Amino acid sequence: MYSLSRTTLTEYLISQRRSHPGATGDFNALVLQVATACKAISRAVSHGALGSVLGETDITGFQGEPQTRLDALADSIFERSTNWSGSLGGMVSEEREATIPLPKKHRRGKYLLVFDPLDGTSNIDVNLSVGSIFSVLRAPNPGKDATAADFLQPGCHQVAAGYAIYGPATMLVLSVGQGVAGFTFNPMMGEFFLTHPDMRVPPSTREFAINASNSRFWEPPVKRYVEECLAGKSGPRGEDFNMRWIASLVAEAHRILTRGGVFLYPRDHKDPSQADRLRLLFECNPIGFIIEQAGGRASTGEAPVLEVTPGSLHQHIGCVFGSAEEVALIERYHAEPVPERHQDLPLFKTRGLFLDA
Repeated sequence: MYSLSRTTLTEYLISQRRSHPGATGDFNALVLQVATACKAISRAVSHGALGSVLGETDITGFQGEPQTRLDALADSIFERSTNWSGSLGGMVSEEREATIPLPKKHRRGKYLLVFDPLDGTSNIDVNLSVGSIFSVLRAPNPGKDATAADFLQPGCHQVAAGYAIYGPATMLVLSVGQGVAGFTFNPMMGEFFLTHPDMRVPPSTREFAINASNSRFWEPPVKRYVEECLAGKSGPRGEDFNMRWIASLVAEAHRILTRGGVFLYPRDHKDPSQADRLRLLFECNPIGFIIEQAGGRASTGEAPVLEVTPGSLHQHIGCVFGSAEEVALIERYHAEPVPERHQDLPLFKTRGLFLDA
């Protein structure tokens, strides 16, 4: 049964605004516009092949990758849903190389919007969970068009961050700097309702997520951590761990918020020109903000992600996030001298599946 007594996203934002007497309502309006975009994208994703949104376009993105139809549609939906209200001084998309021009006829506001319109695109054709990620920053020059340099702020300066996950149910997970709240979309009512009022990451875990196919390219501290987890009860950790990998950052983050865990996408030497894989502004900062607001920890492996000042809009970085105790252990391994047995040993061997403990 649908409950009409639950708090809506609009009501939640109004209650948060009461703690800021000088607020103008622009921030609430912006978040609600983002929510509208997520509703539209959810609908497009749910139609799948019936909506003719699967497959690639004939456009190659600026990073040399083919753009899918759903990527292009989600990007357009985000832009159209948020560019008209006057709340923004500028916006950038993971799909575009430069900042997105705002319509000349609308006033410029005091916020900046950063978004990845569709994360986990490789899962679309096989009908697995995907999502959208967004981040809100303050504009250094309110009332004026933002430059690319205006977006190059460390993640600790974020006003808000969130993601939508399009799974069996569509959820919007949001932090405005006072914890993390989860809202589930009710398609009958057309509203997001508060269903997870205080999402928390358990401090410890027995579950980790990493793309093990890259193991031969990992740095020694990461090899050490994964090897110890795989050694199970007979190893130095004394516990059995489960390994997960969904290939969707939103889905990985949502699982960790729901039941704990740690996610690793570390730097590696697979491609010397791009040792780091995740985008700092579009992925690591917003997800890191949410995880830390939920009591977890987000790191480069050596230092807090949210303290890194971006050098460019599409800067890549290594990232580890999740249960605080596990992330702290990985940071410790990066700080310690590398044990001799971890310097050159591969995780997987030709004569057996895993290294001996």
